[in-house]
Amino acid sequence: MRRTRVILHLALALLAGCTAVTIPRPSPTPPSTTATTPAPSPTPLPSGDEADFAKQRERMVIETIERRGITDEQVLRAMRAVPRHLFVPEEQQDYAYGDYPLPIGYGQTISQPYIVALMTDLLELKEGDKVLEIGTGSGYQAAVLAEIPDIEVYTIEIVPELAEIARKRLESLGYTSAHCKQADGYYGWPEHAPFDAIIVTAAPDHIPGALVDQLANGGRMVIPIGPPGGYQTLWKFTRQPDGELQAFNMGGVAFVPLIGPGADAHPHEGGYEWPLP
Repeated sequence: MRRTRVILHLALALLAGCTAVTIPRPSPTPPSTTATTPAPSPTPLPSGDEADFAKQRERMVIETIERRGITDEQVLRAMRAVPRHLFVPEEQQDYAYGDYPLPIGYGQTISQPYIVALMTDLLELKEGDKVLEIGTGSGYQAAVLAEIPDIEVYTIEIVPELAEIARKRLESLGYTSAHCKQADGYYGWPEHAPFDAIIVTAAPDHIPGALVDQLANGGRMVIPIGPPGGYQTLWKFTRQPDGELQAFNMGGVAFVPLIGPGADAHPHEGGYEWPLP
């Protein structure tokens, strides 16, 4: 693997806006879910419930996404369209449109809506782009990406149970442009590389070299990087024609760690100059 230099291009002071755990939660507090509780498959709801969820979703977009600076119409439309309540455990559906993460079982979470919108916005997707997502989880982020017209989504989940649940959920909801795979996302999906955009929804402590190698020239990668169990930094990388990476510091976040043999076998490695100066 050839060495790629990372250039710190710009730092943005967005700590308050990006840190998921600092956003106040409304009362009542969402119930907890144990690490072994699987997320259920979506089930039909009465039309009255669906109408209420649609109102909650609209309020979520206006109050927690638009008001915080997300203006891309495609992203906003996708956030309005995806029924987030069908991507969380049934007992937590009443909390689905609050701006906070929720546990989905197996030690994983569904990210807060604002972070999903922000990371999608940072990818700067355009017609015909091919996107790799690492960390399918419940499938919500993949659904948001698939809602953007003419975008092909490849998503990888390491937890077999979550991978199967997400695959069935995305299929049942008609997201045919989202292709699911159960595997160690650390190594990406080389059969479909290069990717115009890569989004990582769990935090490694370094840049996985395989993901950089699978990023097309001009491609964008959005990834949280930092120690497990604490705060990380959300980075946006863009690959230049000479192969170098420009790095944009997007502020502090808190994600579950990237797990699996790849991350365990390559701590602080990858052939790329890290940490950034």
